[in-house]
Amino acid sequence: MAARPDPVSAHAAASVEGVSPHTTLYNGRKASHPLHILIVGCGMGGLAAAHCLGKAGHKVTVFEAAAAIGEVGAGIQVTPNVSRLLRRWGAGDALEAVGVRPEAIVLRRYATGERVGYTRWTDMEEKYGAPYYHIHRADLHKLLFDLAAPFMTLRLQSTVVSVDPDAPSITLGSGEVVQGDMIVGADGVKSLLQRVVLGHTNPAEPTGDAVYRAIVPSHLLLADPELRELVDVPEMTGWMGPRRHIMAYNIRGKNEYNVVLAHPDDGSVESWTAEGSADKMRADFADYEPRVRKILSFVNSTLKWRLMDRKPLKTWIHPSYKVILLGDACHPMLPYRAQGAAMAIEDAAVLGNLLSHLSHPAQLKSLLQAYENLRLPRTAETQRQSRLNQTIFHLPDGPEQEQRDADMRKATEAELRRWREGKRAADEKLAGSANQWADEDKNMAQFAYDADAAAERWWAEVGQKQVGGLRATHGTSRDQQVLSRL
Repeated sequence: MAARPDPVSAHAAASVEGVSPHTTLYNGRKASHPLHILIVGCGMGGLAAAHCLGKAGHKVTVFEAAAAIGEVGAGIQVTPNVSRLLRRWGAGDALEAVGVRPEAIVLRRYATGERVGYTRWTDMEEKYGAPYYHIHRADLHKLLFDLAAPFMTLRLQSTVVSVDPDAPSITLGSGEVVQGDMIVGADGVKSLLQRVVLGHTNPAEPTGDAVYRAIVPSHLLLADPELRELVDVPEMTGWMGPRRHIMAYNIRGKNEYNVVLAHPDDGSVESWTAEGSADKMRADFADYEPRVRKILSFVNSTLKWRLMDRKPLKTWIHPSYKVILLGDACHPMLPYRAQGAAMAIEDAAVLGNLLSHLSHPAQLKSLLQAYENLRLPRTAETQRQSRLNQTIFHLPDGPEQEQRDADMRKATEAELRRWREGKRAADEKLAGSANQWADEDKNMAQFAYDADAAAERWWAEVGQKQVGGLRATHGTSRDQQVLSRL
Protein backbone atom coordinates (compact mmCIF):
# COMPACT_ATOMS: atom_id res chain seq x y z
CA MET A 1 0.00 0.00 0.00
CA ALA A 2 1.22 3.48 -0.78
CA ALA A 3 2.29 5.74 2.04
CA ARG A 4 -0.46 7.74 3.69
CA PRO A 5 -0.68 11.20 2.08
CA ASP A 6 -0.50 14.23 4.30
CA PRO A 7 -3.89 15.33 5.62
CA VAL A 8 -5.60 17.84 3.36
CA SER A 9 -5.91 21.32 4.84
CA ALA A 10 -9.38 22.62 5.50
CA HIS A 11 -10.63 25.71 3.74
CA ALA A 12 -10.13 28.91 5.76
CA ALA A 13 -13.91 29.39 5.98
CA ALA A 14 -14.35 25.97 7.59
CA SER A 15 -14.06 27.33 11.10
CA VAL A 16 -16.40 27.44 14.07
CA GLU A 17 -13.75 27.90 16.74
CA GLY A 18 -15.23 29.06 20.02
CA VAL A 19 -18.83 28.64 18.88
CA SER A 20 -19.95 25.47 20.66
CA PRO A 21 -19.64 26.67 24.30
CA HIS A 22 -22.28 29.30 23.50
CA THR A 23 -24.90 27.02 21.92
CA THR A 24 -27.74 25.42 23.87
CA LEU A 25 -28.56 21.75 23.29
CA TYR A 26 -31.00 19.41 25.02
CA ASN A 27 -33.03 22.41 26.27
CA GLY A 28 -30.06 23.33 28.43
CA ARG A 29 -30.14 19.96 30.22
CA LYS A 30 -26.86 18.45 31.43
CA ALA A 31 -26.26 15.15 33.19
CA SER A 32 -26.28 15.56 36.96
CA HIS A 33 -24.20 12.36 37.15
CA PRO A 34 -21.34 13.14 34.72
CA LEU A 35 -19.16 10.34 33.41
CA HIS A 36 -15.59 10.23 32.16
CA ILE A 37 -16.08 8.86 28.64
CA LEU A 38 -13.19 7.49 26.60
CA ILE A 39 -13.70 7.76 22.83
CA VAL A 40 -11.48 5.67 20.57
CA GLY A 41 -11.16 7.32 17.16
CA CYS A 42 -11.02 10.94 15.99
CA GLY A 43 -12.97 10.64 12.74
CA MET A 44 -16.33 12.23 11.96
CA GLY A 45 -18.21 10.02 14.40
CA GLY A 46 -15.70 10.31 17.23
CA LEU A 47 -15.60 14.10 16.99
CA ALA A 48 -19.39 14.40 16.79
CA ALA A 49 -19.68 12.14 19.85
CA ALA A 50 -17.10 14.21 21.76
CA HIS A 51 -19.10 17.36 21.03
CA CYS A 52 -22.49 15.92 21.94
CA LEU A 53 -21.34 14.12 25.09
CA GLY A 54 -19.42 17.21 26.20
CA LYS A 55 -22.51 19.36 25.68
CA ALA A 56 -24.42 16.80 27.79
CA GLY A 57 -22.08 17.53 30.70
CA HIS A 58 -19.66 14.61 30.49
CA LYS A 59 -15.86 14.62 30.61
CA VAL A 60 -14.44 13.34 27.32
CA THR A 61 -11.00 12.02 26.33
CA VAL A 62 -10.40 11.05 22.69
CA PHE A 63 -7.64 8.64 21.65
CA GLU A 64 -6.31 8.70 18.09
CA ALA A 65 -3.54 6.50 16.69
CA ALA A 66 -2.40 9.03 14.06
CA ALA A 67 0.22 11.67 14.81
CA ALA A 68 -1.92 14.38 13.18
CA ILE A 69 -5.59 14.64 12.41
CA GLY A 70 -7.09 15.53 9.07
CA GLU A 71 -8.89 14.11 6.07
CA VAL A 72 -8.16 12.89 2.57
CA GLY A 73 -8.86 14.85 -0.58
CA ALA A 74 -12.41 13.87 -1.39
CA GLY A 75 -15.93 15.23 -1.32
CA ILE A 76 -18.77 14.22 0.95
CA GLN A 77 -22.51 14.78 0.95
CA VAL A 78 -24.17 16.52 3.89
CA THR A 79 -27.83 15.57 3.62
CA PRO A 80 -30.65 17.39 5.46
CA ASN A 81 -30.71 14.88 8.33
CA VAL A 82 -27.14 16.03 9.13
CA SER A 83 -27.21 19.69 8.12
CA ARG A 84 -30.06 20.29 10.59
CA LEU A 85 -27.79 19.02 13.38
CA LEU A 86 -24.80 21.07 12.25
CA ARG A 87 -26.97 24.18 12.14
CA ARG A 88 -28.28 23.43 15.64
CA TRP A 89 -24.70 23.02 16.83
CA GLY A 90 -23.73 26.47 15.51
CA ALA A 91 -22.00 25.52 12.26
CA GLY A 92 -24.70 26.69 9.83
CA ASP A 93 -22.95 29.80 8.53
CA ALA A 94 -19.63 28.01 8.03
CA LEU A 95 -21.39 25.12 6.29
CA GLU A 96 -23.04 27.56 3.92
CA ALA A 97 -19.67 29.22 3.24
CA VAL A 98 -17.79 26.05 2.30
CA GLY A 99 -20.59 23.89 0.92
CA VAL A 100 -22.46 23.88 -2.38
CA ARG A 101 -26.22 23.37 -2.53
CA PRO A 102 -26.90 21.01 -5.45
CA GLU A 103 -29.90 21.88 -7.57
CA ALA A 104 -30.71 18.30 -8.58
CA ILE A 105 -29.47 14.77 -9.08
CA VAL A 106 -29.20 13.75 -12.73
CA LEU A 107 -28.63 10.12 -13.76
CA ARG A 108 -27.28 9.48 -17.28
CA ARG A 109 -26.37 6.67 -19.64
CA TYR A 110 -22.64 6.06 -19.59
CA ALA A 111 -21.83 6.03 -23.30
CA THR A 112 -24.10 8.80 -24.57
CA GLY A 113 -24.75 11.03 -21.55
CA GLU A 114 -28.49 10.73 -22.20
CA ARG A 115 -30.50 11.80 -19.14
CA VAL A 116 -32.72 9.04 -17.78
CA GLY A 117 -33.20 10.11 -14.14
CA TYR A 118 -33.79 13.54 -12.62
CA THR A 119 -34.86 14.71 -9.16
CA ARG A 120 -34.81 18.40 -8.32
CA TRP A 121 -33.33 19.34 -4.93
CA THR A 122 -33.86 23.11 -4.69
CA ASP A 123 -36.78 22.59 -2.29
CA MET A 124 -34.90 20.34 0.15
CA GLU A 125 -35.15 22.85 2.99
CA GLU A 126 -38.84 23.44 2.36
CA LYS A 127 -39.66 19.72 2.35
CA TYR A 128 -37.28 18.35 4.98
CA GLY A 129 -36.46 21.34 7.15
CA ALA A 130 -32.77 21.65 6.24
CA PRO A 131 -30.62 22.00 3.10
CA TYR A 132 -28.49 19.50 1.17
CA TYR A 133 -24.80 20.34 0.74
CA HIS A 134 -21.77 18.98 -1.08
CA ILE A 135 -18.60 19.68 0.87
CA HIS A 136 -14.94 18.67 1.10
CA ARG A 137 -14.29 15.97 3.69
CA ALA A 138 -11.49 18.02 5.26
CA ASP A 139 -13.88 20.94 5.76
CA LEU A 140 -16.54 18.83 7.47
CA HIS A 141 -13.90 17.20 9.67
CA LYS A 142 -12.57 20.64 10.67
CA LEU A 143 -16.05 21.88 11.58
CA LEU A 144 -16.62 18.83 13.79
CA PHE A 145 -13.18 19.25 15.35
CA ASP A 146 -13.88 22.89 16.21
CA LEU A 147 -17.21 21.94 17.77
CA ALA A 148 -15.64 19.17 19.85
CA ALA A 149 -12.41 20.91 20.87
CA PRO A 150 -13.76 22.82 23.92
CA PHE A 151 -15.13 19.60 25.39
CA MET A 152 -12.42 17.02 24.79
CA THR A 153 -8.90 16.14 25.75
CA LEU A 154 -7.32 14.82 22.53
CA ARG A 155 -4.47 12.33 22.73
CA LEU A 156 -2.70 11.74 19.43
CA GLN A 157 -0.26 8.89 18.74
CA SER A 158 -2.30 6.86 21.21
CA THR A 159 -2.96 3.45 19.71
CA VAL A 160 -5.38 1.36 21.74
CA VAL A 161 -4.08 -2.22 21.87
CA SER A 162 -6.46 -3.80 24.38
CA VAL A 163 -9.61 -3.08 26.33
CA ASP A 164 -10.91 -4.26 29.69
CA PRO A 165 -14.68 -3.89 29.23
CA ASP A 166 -15.50 -4.44 32.89
CA ALA A 167 -13.17 -1.88 34.45
CA PRO A 168 -13.64 -0.23 31.94
CA SER A 169 -10.17 0.73 30.73
CA ILE A 170 -8.01 0.87 27.64
CA THR A 171 -4.35 -0.03 27.28
CA LEU A 172 -2.24 2.02 24.87
CA GLY A 173 0.70 0.84 22.81
CA SER A 174 2.99 2.58 25.30
CA GLY A 175 1.69 0.31 28.06
CA GLU A 176 -0.27 3.07 29.76
CA VAL A 177 -3.66 2.05 31.14
CA VAL A 178 -6.42 4.66 31.14
CA GLN A 179 -9.60 4.06 33.10
CA GLY A 180 -12.95 5.75 32.59
CA ASP A 181 -16.62 5.17 33.25
CA MET A 182 -17.60 4.27 29.67
CA ILE A 183 -15.85 3.61 26.35
CA VAL A 184 -17.18 4.56 22.90
CA GLY A 185 -15.67 2.66 20.00
CA ALA A 186 -15.60 5.06 17.03
CA ASP A 187 -12.58 3.33 15.52
CA GLY A 188 -13.87 2.64 12.03
CA VAL A 189 -14.34 -0.37 9.79
CA LYS A 190 -11.39 -2.30 11.25
CA SER A 191 -12.60 -1.72 14.79
CA LEU A 192 -10.79 -3.26 17.73
CA LEU A 193 -13.70 -2.24 19.94
CA GLN A 194 -16.10 -4.23 17.78
CA ARG A 195 -14.15 -7.40 18.62
CA VAL A 196 -14.39 -6.46 22.29
CA VAL A 197 -18.16 -5.99 22.12
CA LEU A 198 -18.97 -9.04 19.98
CA GLY A 199 -16.18 -11.39 20.98
CA HIS A 200 -15.32 -11.66 17.26
CA THR A 201 -15.03 -9.50 14.15
CA ASN A 202 -18.07 -9.10 11.93
CA PRO A 203 -16.92 -10.65 8.63
CA ALA A 204 -16.36 -8.39 5.64
CA GLU A 205 -17.72 -9.55 2.30
CA PRO A 206 -16.20 -8.23 -0.94
CA THR A 207 -18.70 -6.28 -3.02
CA GLY A 208 -16.65 -6.82 -6.15
CA ASP A 209 -16.25 -3.03 -6.41
CA ALA A 210 -13.52 -0.53 -5.74
CA VAL A 211 -13.74 3.25 -5.97
CA TYR A 212 -11.44 5.89 -7.43
CA ARG A 213 -11.70 9.37 -5.90
CA ALA A 214 -10.33 12.50 -7.51
CA ILE A 215 -10.75 16.28 -7.35
CA VAL A 216 -10.42 18.50 -10.43
CA PRO A 217 -9.98 22.30 -10.31
CA SER A 218 -13.24 23.77 -11.58
CA HIS A 219 -11.52 26.38 -13.77
CA LEU A 220 -10.51 23.56 -16.11
CA LEU A 221 -14.17 22.67 -16.64
CA LEU A 222 -15.21 26.31 -16.96
CA ALA A 223 -12.70 26.82 -19.76
CA ASP A 224 -14.36 24.09 -21.86
CA PRO A 225 -17.75 24.91 -23.45
CA GLU A 226 -18.86 21.27 -23.20
CA LEU A 227 -18.04 21.02 -19.48
CA ARG A 228 -18.88 24.51 -18.26
CA GLU A 229 -22.51 23.65 -17.49
CA LEU A 230 -21.41 21.03 -14.95
CA VAL A 231 -20.10 23.89 -12.79
CA ASP A 232 -22.55 26.64 -13.71
CA VAL A 233 -25.49 24.38 -12.82
CA PRO A 234 -24.42 22.57 -9.62
CA GLU A 235 -26.11 19.20 -9.97
CA MET A 236 -24.95 15.82 -8.75
CA THR A 237 -24.39 13.94 -11.98
CA GLY A 238 -24.31 10.17 -12.15
CA TRP A 239 -23.27 8.14 -15.19
CA MET A 240 -24.49 4.51 -15.00
CA GLY A 241 -22.80 1.72 -16.91
CA PRO A 242 -22.24 -2.05 -16.79
CA ARG A 243 -20.46 -2.92 -13.51
CA ARG A 244 -19.40 0.74 -13.15
CA HIS A 245 -20.80 4.15 -12.36
CA ILE A 246 -19.56 7.70 -11.68
CA MET A 247 -20.89 10.35 -9.30
CA ALA A 248 -19.59 13.91 -9.64
CA TYR A 249 -20.42 17.20 -7.97
CA ASN A 250 -19.11 20.64 -7.00
CA ILE A 251 -17.49 21.46 -3.65
CA ARG A 252 -15.79 24.49 -2.03
CA GLY A 253 -17.89 27.23 -3.56
CA LYS A 254 -17.79 25.48 -6.97
CA ASN A 255 -14.01 25.90 -7.09
CA GLU A 256 -13.41 22.15 -7.10
CA TYR A 257 -15.16 19.28 -8.87
CA ASN A 258 -15.29 15.99 -6.99
CA VAL A 259 -15.41 12.72 -8.97
CA VAL A 260 -16.12 9.25 -7.54
CA LEU A 261 -15.78 6.26 -9.87
CA ALA A 262 -16.96 2.78 -8.87
CA HIS A 263 -15.54 -0.09 -10.91
CA PRO A 264 -14.77 -3.82 -10.63
CA ASP A 265 -12.16 -4.43 -7.96
CA ASP A 266 -8.82 -5.59 -9.29
CA GLY A 267 -6.92 -6.23 -6.08
CA SER A 268 -7.12 -2.93 -4.22
CA VAL A 269 -7.14 -2.51 -0.43
CA GLU A 270 -9.78 -1.26 1.99
CA SER A 271 -8.19 2.08 2.77
CA TRP A 272 -9.21 5.71 2.42
CA THR A 273 -5.61 6.72 1.74
CA ALA A 274 -4.28 4.19 -0.81
CA GLU A 275 -3.18 5.81 -4.06
CA GLY A 276 -4.42 4.54 -7.39
CA SER A 277 -3.26 4.94 -10.97
CA ALA A 278 -4.83 7.82 -12.89
CA ASP A 279 -3.90 6.13 -16.17
CA LYS A 280 -5.61 2.89 -15.10
CA MET A 281 -8.66 4.91 -14.04
CA ARG A 282 -8.88 6.52 -17.49
CA ALA A 283 -8.55 3.13 -19.16
CA ASP A 284 -11.33 1.67 -16.98
CA PHE A 285 -13.74 4.36 -18.19
CA ALA A 286 -12.55 4.74 -21.79
CA ASP A 287 -16.00 3.78 -23.13
CA TYR A 288 -17.77 6.57 -21.25
CA GLU A 289 -19.07 9.67 -23.02
CA PRO A 290 -16.62 12.35 -24.24
CA ARG A 291 -17.34 14.76 -21.36
CA VAL A 292 -16.32 12.13 -18.82
CA ARG A 293 -13.13 11.36 -20.71
CA LYS A 294 -12.28 15.08 -20.77
CA ILE A 295 -12.79 15.40 -17.02
CA LEU A 296 -10.62 12.38 -16.34
CA SER A 297 -7.87 13.78 -18.56
CA PHE A 298 -7.43 16.54 -15.94
CA VAL A 299 -6.76 14.06 -13.11
CA ASN A 300 -3.12 13.73 -12.06
CA SER A 301 -3.58 11.56 -8.96
CA THR A 302 -6.35 9.51 -7.42
CA LEU A 303 -7.19 7.60 -4.28
CA LYS A 304 -8.46 4.02 -4.62
CA TRP A 305 -10.62 2.29 -2.04
CA ARG A 306 -11.84 -1.32 -1.99
CA LEU A 307 -15.52 -1.59 -1.04
CA MET A 308 -16.35 -4.27 1.52
CA ASP A 309 -19.83 -5.01 2.82
CA ARG A 310 -20.79 -6.01 6.35
CA LYS A 311 -24.12 -7.21 7.66
CA PRO A 312 -25.82 -5.34 10.53
CA LEU A 313 -24.63 -6.36 13.99
CA LYS A 314 -26.91 -8.03 16.54
CA THR A 315 -25.78 -5.62 19.23
CA TRP A 316 -23.61 -2.53 19.68
CA ILE A 317 -23.25 -2.90 23.45
CA HIS A 318 -20.91 -5.07 25.52
CA PRO A 319 -22.73 -7.11 28.23
CA SER A 320 -21.03 -4.93 30.86
CA TYR A 321 -22.87 -1.90 29.46
CA LYS A 322 -19.63 0.01 29.71
CA VAL A 323 -18.45 -0.30 26.08
CA ILE A 324 -20.53 0.71 23.05
CA LEU A 325 -19.97 1.20 19.33
CA LEU A 326 -20.69 4.15 17.06
CA GLY A 327 -20.40 4.92 13.33
CA ASP A 328 -18.43 2.68 10.99
CA ALA A 329 -17.40 0.49 13.93
CA CYS A 330 -20.97 -0.89 14.01
CA HIS A 331 -22.61 0.02 10.68
CA PRO A 332 -20.13 0.75 7.86
CA MET A 333 -21.96 2.05 4.81
CA LEU A 334 -21.30 1.46 1.16
CA PRO A 335 -21.12 4.88 -0.52
CA TYR A 336 -24.03 4.37 -2.91
CA ARG A 337 -26.53 6.24 -0.67
CA ALA A 338 -24.15 8.91 0.70
CA GLN A 339 -25.05 8.22 4.34
CA GLY A 340 -21.87 6.92 6.00
CA ALA A 341 -20.84 10.03 7.92
CA ALA A 342 -24.50 11.01 8.30
CA MET A 343 -25.32 7.88 10.29
CA ALA A 344 -22.28 8.34 12.55
CA ILE A 345 -23.21 11.96 13.28
CA GLU A 346 -26.80 10.94 13.99
CA ASP A 347 -25.51 8.26 16.38
CA ALA A 348 -23.57 10.91 18.27
CA ALA A 349 -26.57 13.24 18.49
CA VAL A 350 -28.86 10.53 19.88
CA LEU A 351 -26.22 9.31 22.34
CA GLY A 352 -25.49 12.79 23.66
CA ASN A 353 -29.17 13.62 24.01
CA LEU A 354 -29.94 10.43 25.91
CA LEU A 355 -26.97 10.73 28.26
CA SER A 356 -27.89 14.31 29.10
CA HIS A 357 -30.61 12.68 31.27
CA LEU A 358 -28.15 10.64 33.35
CA SER A 359 -28.62 11.35 37.05
CA HIS A 360 -27.72 7.97 38.57
CA PRO A 361 -25.39 5.10 37.54
CA ALA A 362 -28.32 2.68 37.54
CA GLN A 363 -29.83 4.53 34.56
CA LEU A 364 -26.92 3.96 32.21
CA LYS A 365 -27.98 0.50 31.04
CA SER A 366 -31.46 1.67 30.02
CA LEU A 367 -30.12 4.76 28.27
CA LEU A 368 -27.55 2.79 26.29
CA GLN A 369 -30.16 0.19 25.34
CA ALA A 370 -32.36 3.02 24.09
CA TYR A 371 -29.43 4.27 21.98
CA GLU A 372 -29.13 0.88 20.29
CA ASN A 373 -32.89 0.46 19.89
CA LEU A 374 -33.26 3.88 18.28
CA ARG A 375 -30.26 3.63 15.99
CA LEU A 376 -29.71 0.01 14.89
CA PRO A 377 -32.90 -0.43 12.79
CA ARG A 378 -32.39 2.90 11.00
CA THR A 379 -28.77 2.24 10.14
CA ALA A 380 -29.55 -1.32 9.02
CA GLU A 381 -32.19 -0.02 6.60
CA THR A 382 -29.78 2.60 5.28
CA GLN A 383 -27.19 -0.13 4.68
CA ARG A 384 -29.81 -2.07 2.73
CA GLN A 385 -30.67 0.92 0.53
CA SER A 386 -26.97 1.46 -0.19
CA ARG A 387 -26.57 -2.13 -1.38
CA LEU A 388 -29.64 -1.75 -3.58
CA ASN A 389 -28.14 1.23 -5.44
CA GLN A 390 -25.07 -0.84 -6.32
CA THR A 391 -27.32 -3.29 -8.16
CA ILE A 392 -29.40 -0.55 -9.82
CA PHE A 393 -26.46 1.50 -11.07
CA HIS A 394 -24.39 -1.41 -12.40
CA LEU A 395 -26.87 -3.36 -14.54
CA PRO A 396 -25.37 -4.68 -17.79
CA ASP A 397 -26.86 -3.41 -21.04
CA GLY A 398 -29.99 -5.41 -21.79
CA PRO A 399 -33.63 -5.90 -20.73
CA GLU A 400 -33.11 -5.15 -17.02
CA GLN A 401 -31.18 -1.98 -17.79
CA GLU A 402 -33.86 -0.91 -20.26
CA GLN A 403 -36.56 -1.47 -17.63
CA ARG A 404 -34.53 0.52 -15.09
CA ASP A 405 -34.14 3.40 -17.50
CA ALA A 406 -37.85 3.34 -18.37
CA ASP A 407 -38.71 3.44 -14.68
CA MET A 408 -36.35 6.37 -14.10
CA ARG A 409 -37.77 8.24 -17.10
CA LYS A 410 -41.26 7.81 -15.65
CA ALA A 411 -40.08 9.34 -12.38
CA THR A 412 -38.35 12.14 -14.29
CA GLU A 413 -41.56 12.97 -16.15
CA ALA A 414 -43.45 13.11 -12.85
CA GLU A 415 -40.78 15.36 -11.38
CA LEU A 416 -40.81 17.77 -14.30
CA ARG A 417 -44.61 17.81 -14.24
CA ARG A 418 -44.50 18.66 -10.55
CA TRP A 419 -42.28 21.67 -11.23
CA ARG A 420 -44.36 22.86 -14.16
CA GLU A 421 -47.79 22.37 -12.59
CA GLY A 422 -47.21 22.53 -8.86
CA LYS A 423 -47.44 19.94 -6.10
CA ARG A 424 -47.04 16.31 -7.08
CA ALA A 425 -50.24 14.27 -6.99
CA ALA A 426 -50.71 11.92 -4.03
CA ASP A 427 -50.42 8.89 -6.31
CA GLU A 428 -47.04 10.06 -7.63
CA LYS A 429 -44.89 9.33 -4.58
CA LEU A 430 -42.99 6.93 -6.88
CA ALA A 431 -42.56 4.26 -4.22
CA GLY A 432 -39.99 1.71 -5.26
CA SER A 433 -38.56 3.85 -8.06
CA ALA A 434 -35.21 2.74 -9.44
CA ASN A 435 -34.13 6.31 -8.73
CA GLN A 436 -34.28 6.06 -4.94
CA TRP A 437 -34.07 9.87 -4.66
CA ALA A 438 -37.41 10.06 -6.49
CA ASP A 439 -39.13 7.88 -3.85
CA GLU A 440 -40.76 10.46 -1.59
CA ASP A 441 -41.43 8.00 1.23
CA LYS A 442 -37.75 7.06 1.35
CA ASN A 443 -36.73 10.71 1.17
CA MET A 444 -39.01 11.65 4.06
CA ALA A 445 -37.72 8.79 6.21
CA GLN A 446 -34.08 9.56 5.42
CA PHE A 447 -33.90 13.33 5.18
CA ALA A 448 -36.65 14.58 7.52
CA TYR A 449 -35.26 12.53 10.42
CA ASP A 450 -34.25 14.58 13.45
CA ALA A 451 -31.93 12.67 15.79
CA ASP A 452 -32.67 14.94 18.74
CA ALA A 453 -36.41 14.69 18.20
CA ALA A 454 -36.15 10.88 18.12
CA ALA A 455 -34.31 10.88 21.46
CA GLU A 456 -36.67 13.40 23.04
CA ARG A 457 -39.68 11.40 21.86
CA TRP A 458 -38.29 8.22 23.43
CA TRP A 459 -37.74 10.04 26.71
CA ALA A 460 -41.28 11.42 26.76
CA GLU A 461 -42.92 8.12 25.80
CA VAL A 462 -40.70 5.59 27.59
CA GLY A 463 -37.61 6.93 29.29
CA GLN A 464 -39.06 9.42 31.75
CA LYS A 465 -41.04 6.70 33.48
CA GLN A 466 -38.55 3.86 32.98
CA VAL A 467 -35.28 5.66 33.68
CA GLY A 468 -36.65 8.21 36.14
CA GLY A 469 -38.11 5.34 38.11
CA LEU A 470 -34.68 3.75 38.42
CA ARG A 471 -33.37 6.91 40.02
CA ALA A 472 -36.26 7.01 42.45
CA THR A 473 -35.89 3.35 43.39
CA HIS A 474 -32.14 3.52 43.90
CA GLY A 475 -32.38 6.85 45.65
CA THR A 476 -34.95 5.50 48.12
CA SER A 477 -32.78 2.45 48.82
CA ARG A 478 -29.74 4.62 49.45
CA ASP A 479 -31.69 6.92 51.75
CA GLN A 480 -32.94 3.94 53.72
CA GLN A 481 -29.37 2.64 54.10
CA VAL A 482 -28.24 6.02 55.42
CA LEU A 483 -31.17 6.23 57.85
CA SER A 484 -30.53 2.69 59.11
CA ARG A 485 -27.06 3.73 60.25
CA LEU A 486 -28.32 6.72 62.25
